Amino acid sequence: MALPVYIQIHNDMKQKIESGNWKLGEKIPSERKLSEMYQVSRMTLRQSVQSLIDEGLLRRAVGSGTFVTSQKVQEHISGISSFTETMEADGKIPSSKTLSYKIIEPNFKEAQALNLTNNERVLRMERVRFGDDQPICLEVTTVIADLVKGISEAEVTESLYRSLEEDKGLIPKGAKQYISAIAATKQISDILKIKPGAPILKLKQISYLQNQKPFEFVETQYVAERFEFYLNK
Repeated sequence: MALPVYIQIHNDMKQKIESGNWKLGEKIPSERKLSEMYQVSRMTLRQSVQSLIDEGLLRRAVGSGTFVTSQKVQEHISGISSFTETMEADGKIPSSKTLSYKIIEPNFKEAQALNLTNNERVLRMERVRFGDDQPICLEVTTVIADLVKGISEAEVTESLYRSLEEDKGLIPKGAKQYISAIAATKQISDILKIKPGAPILKLKQISYLQNQKPFEFVETQYVAERFEFYLNK
């Protein structure tokens, strides 16, 4: 059985990217030129392009066109690095959209992860994290509130690790990480601009300072098509 036309076009464009015919950062031909080249309607062509965007091979810049991008952001699971550092190391521009930012009492899971007493409060913030304006993950971060006292919300939401180091002299030194695979819910798919049921990499992380004290508990849901972890042996 022959593949649908939009998949055939998708496969051909993907081959152009992987072979280097369309280079990283290069603007691909316009929708009109591509539809003429493949002799299909623009609607069919859009399906092919959108599937490559969903896979992280292309990115659309409003008013500028569509560009070849790296396939996936990679993070080494040995050691610890911030999202901002990971994006910058991959040559992408990091950014965040804060959905909530609250100083509250910790729930049982947070108190247990951070070894908190009954009187300690936490900062819980929920952010969508982007690389080159493409949603990479939904991140819920819980950090001991006293550690961020005196640091502005803008600084904390832009880069927590950088703020702690520059404003408090606190350096994250290690982490325990637990990774599992789940399917995107309707709510998560709407936030991350993916299809419901798309694969998600779920990361649970407890981060430690140099004195081995836990200071951060994070639960992150990464778009599997745009992000991967790797391990050196």
